[in-house]
Amino acid sequence: MKCEKCQKEEILPFRCPYCGGYFCSEHRLPENHDCPKIELARAPKMKTPKTIIQKQKPYEYTVSYGVLKPRWKRIRFSEKEIKHLAVAALLVIGVGFSLAQYISRDPYSLALLTLAFTMSFLLHEIAHKIAAQKKGFWAEFRLTLTGAILTLISMLPFLPFKIISPGAVMVAGFADIKSVGKISLAGPTTNIILSTAFLATAFFVPQYFIIFMLCAFFNAWIALFNLIPFGMLDGFKVFLWNKMFWALAFVVSLILTIASSWFIF
Repeated sequence: MKCEKCQKEEILPFRCPYCGGYFCSEHRLPENHDCPKIELARAPKMKTPKTIIQKQKPYEYTVSYGVLKPRWKRIRFSEKEIKHLAVAALLVIGVGFSLAQYISRDPYSLALLTLAFTMSFLLHEIAHKIAAQKKGFWAEFRLTLTGAILTLISMLPFLPFKIISPGAVMVAGFADIKSVGKISLAGPTTNIILSTAFLATAFFVPQYFIIFMLCAFFNAWIALFNLIPFGMLDGFKVFLWNKMFWALAFVVSLILTIASSWFIF
């Protein structure tokens, strides 16, 4: 093949990456063969930032600097997760309705108790999800077979003891103890806020005073139970992260439980 500049015969010519022409060794550079796209050769090349992976001590996640970025930074619900949440909501509504019948036959009271009962569970789980996704983790609610069956059985009206555990938020990703603690604290904190709101509302709606107190009690008890520092409960993870925050949340939920039960029993 001949060089397109000097017409010298070349067995293995050089191909210009800018104009696509073939040249001899003497004219292979863009400036030596008057390349029509020489401005591309003179343009500054963008450097790809280096990625540094810093490995930390045990119980800490891997920190990435550079081009690596967390996959999840926004709150999102997948189609599968919405289906699981819908089934869980129906199961909890069923248990809430069966429990509310022991307390009141008034339709408005039944509706309020059932709604409060459902909110206590769903908002607790969604709080975990939001806290995890805000930190860049994958987090979605999933039904569990054993929990769903136990919750379904608890819908039977003659059972005095109810189990509400149709599923839980699954979190995936490398996290340190602080992140795990904050994600775990989000659920009980939500119940504490709901309990406080119901407790305050009870004094402004005297005709439904006991109903709102029961709603406050439900949420306070759920927060208190989940803050027990044992096993897979939220309290154990919070306790490992920060004992002061755990103690504060536990004491507040205990006070709310005692205060709301004082007016009920």
